[in-house]
Amino acid sequence: MSLKAFHIVFIVLSIALAFGFSVWLLQSYARSNDGWLLVGGIASILAGIALIMYCIRILRKLKNVSYL
Repeated sequence: MSLKAFHIVFIVLSIALAFGFSVWLLQSYARSNDGWLLVGGIASILAGIALIMYCIRILRKLKNVSYL
């Protein structure tokens, strides 16, 4: 596996983790009404969006590099 392929897999897993964590935090916020859980959920959503933008940027930058 090349560095490009590993990097993309790692970014995709990080995106899934960020959004999964935000869902968990927002569900916990709905049960307890703790404001910090809401802040953490929103921050995780923003981190997931930033990771998506980073992934798009990396794919454009490395479009001429093979996956092997």
